[in-house]
Order: sequence, then structure tokens, then C-alpha cells
Amino acid sequence: MKKIYPFFLICILFISNSYAQVKPQTVTKSSVTFHIKNLGITVNGLFAGFKGDIKFDPANLAASTIEASVETNTIDTDNGTRNDHLKSDSYFDVAKYPAIMMKSTGFKHKTANSYTGTFNLTIKDITKTVEIPFTYTEAGNTASFRGNFQVERSDYGVGGKSLVMSDDVKVDVEITTAR
Repeated sequence: MKKIYPFFLICILFISNSYAQVKPQTVTKSSVTFHIKNLGITVNGLFAGFKGDIKFDPANLAASTIEASVETNTIDTDNGTRNDHLKSDSYFDVAKYPAIMMKSTGFKHKTANSYTGTFNLTIKDITKTVEIPFTYTEAGNTASFRGNFQVERSDYGVGGKSLVMSDDVKVDVEITTAR
């Protein structure tokens, strides 16, 4: 019986370490930009007001999580009239839906510093699953996430049908954190 006890203790320690909590990372810099074609011309814009709860460890992807949001009323396309229109109920309805949110459901390691995250993306109370390929690099006490993905705005009830505006929206995300 005495020989079995150390074996169980080692198993318990191994299991508890594999499910260890991942330490939170503090966001120090963020950029969320988007690109959409309108009348054949690419319109660029950004969202500010990024908030994130990031707990990412490449050595422990199972325990890693990312929850983030941007404030919809911060949309900026360098055109005040267009910004006001995008804030209206026809597009983002910022009075009713003040944030775009995403929450991770899992991560996969691809190669070197490349990963894919699966996220629930919520815009205007409509949640869809998106896969986001991203790179994660560490330098000193900081870490950087860079990824991009594409969504169809109509999937989220943004903008209605249009013959001149693309349904495809490309999104670029860059986040720097302190570890």
C-alpha cells in the first residue's frame, strides 16, 4: 500500500498542473480595423474602446481563454457623416448594442508561432462561430497577437441588402500585452 501512495500523489500533481490557471495578460496596445468595398472602393475604418481579458499560454492551450470587446460608438472611418450613419439602427445601432464581443472556445497550434482560435463573435445580439488565424510572439515582458478574419455583415444584420456595398468585411486585430 505504501508503494501505491506516491504513484497516486504524482498522478494528482501531474493532472492538477495540466489544468493550471493561465495568468492574465494586461492589454497595453490594441488596434481593431476593418475593410469593406463600397461602390468598388475600399473603405477602411477602426473601432476603439478595446477591452480584453486575455489568458493565453502556448504551453497550455486547453486552459487559455480570450474574451474581448470593442465599443460600437467608437467606429471611425474618417468621415463624420458616414460614422453617424454606421451608428444608426440600420447598421450597428449603438444605442441598443454598445459593444461587439468575442469569446474563445478553443485554440489550435499550427506551426512555430501560428495558431487558430475559435471564437463566438457577437454583433447586435447575433452570435456566430468564427475561426481566427493569428500569430503570437513574445519579446521580453510583452506579447503580441496579430490576426485577421472575414465576416459577412448580413449574418449580423448590419446594413441590410445592397447592390453597391460588399457583404464581406475583412477585420485585422493587433494586440500587445504585458506578461
